[in-house]
Amino acid sequence: MESQTIEYKQQWDDKYLAYISGFANAQGGTVYVGINDAGEIVGVNNAKYLLENLPNKAIQATGIIPDVEILNEDGKEYVAIHIKPSDQPVSCNGKYYMRSGSTLQELNGTALTDFLMRQSHTTWDMHIEPNATLDDIDPESVRYFVNFAIEAKRLNESARHEGVEHILRNLKLVNKQGQLTFAALMLFGKDIEDYCLSASFRIGRFGASQADLIFDDNIVCPLIRMPEKVIQTLRSRYLVAPIKYEGLHRIEPLEIPEDALREMICNAIVHKDYRNTFIQMRVWDDHIDLWNSGTFPPEITSENLMTTHESHPRNELIAKVFYLAGFIENWGRGYEKIKNAFEQESLQVPTFEQVRGGVLATIQRERFVALNIQNGGEITMVDRINDRINDRINKMQLTQNQINVFNFIRDSAKDSDRIKGGADRLTVGYISEQIKLSVPTVQRIMKVLEQNGLIRRVGSKKTGYWQVVD
Repeated sequence: MESQTIEYKQQWDDKYLAYISGFANAQGGTVYVGINDAGEIVGVNNAKYLLENLPNKAIQATGIIPDVEILNEDGKEYVAIHIKPSDQPVSCNGKYYMRSGSTLQELNGTALTDFLMRQSHTTWDMHIEPNATLDDIDPESVRYFVNFAIEAKRLNESARHEGVEHILRNLKLVNKQGQLTFAALMLFGKDIEDYCLSASFRIGRFGASQADLIFDDNIVCPLIRMPEKVIQTLRSRYLVAPIKYEGLHRIEPLEIPEDALREMICNAIVHKDYRNTFIQMRVWDDHIDLWNSGTFPPEITSENLMTTHESHPRNELIAKVFYLAGFIENWGRGYEKIKNAFEQESLQVPTFEQVRGGVLATIQRERFVALNIQNGGEITMVDRINDRINDRINKMQLTQNQINVFNFIRDSAKDSDRIKGGADRLTVGYISEQIKLSVPTVQRIMKVLEQNGLIRRVGSKKTGYWQVVD
């Protein structure tokens, strides 16, 4: 059977010299001439001619000499062309090829650029930004990383007392001349868009179609902080967290296994092609699409993605920092962990495919759909109303106390009145007592909420009630 390292050809054609380039640029391999696609030996009549002439043709086309031998089985001669992996890029008549799975791929565009950089042991994030200085680095983000790395036991406790420049040098994010790499600026920069306009993570909540965008968020921050900010945004605005109890403890796990979701978000950040567009997450009623620019490395296929495989990060320095922080695995086990996490909760495993020059992960929202059915199809409508309210709150930049008062009013409404936002029988004194704020403070907050159009008084002061404006 054909595989990553084996190719069968019934007869020889000089166009197959491209396989020498493909195997040399991957793990090496063997082309058998005289074996059909079914793996049956049919033999060749010109075995001696191939033995004598193939090495010369190979060196002229590719610059390397493969090992060629004649084999014999049941009186049928066939030829084996053995190609060793090369530590230098190997072209065939000016074109570059890569063996991926059981197919031969011609490398073009960014795929070729990435391949040539990998062969020279460099990646995009290793490049130097000559105009950047340490003043462009956010020290708090560096400390954020150090705390996680120590907790993950991948840095020593002594790192807490080291200076920012020393830490960056140890991470190979600063060269000997003190110049910063793109990785340093992306991971810890005060304004990463100064150096990469596409360094953002965009989330959108969609309704019936692509044109039905209900609301969205654009997350721009140092990459080391991005996974946490994305998860926080998803938890607060996009995903549901069904309440359950373990003993007396109230637990609100996300509808999707959070560790697996975090792994997928980190993978999108680490493997993104930052020369292209931003990361996109589209949240629908029944599924989530997570897309990042940059295809799989040629060595990775959809068949071996969910199994343990060699790690081939597009951005090696960024990946190393994420690994030290404990955010990702270092041995290509991330996708396997995602698969196991979903299977352990009896949920459909996400799918991964290469589309539109990037990698698309599709996650089914089975628990959300089940809740929607359980609530007679009303959960989507309730969510949309709450989504619009949350969107307004975020734009107003309310204080935490103001948000607490508003949420208490909203959450105190009768279940049957939630869509209307009714909150009758609530008094300032009762709110003050329940959320531990003084009566004057609650009165001032209620006035701010009313002025901002979040709540309104229906009826008189004595017999009326407060209503959330949806």
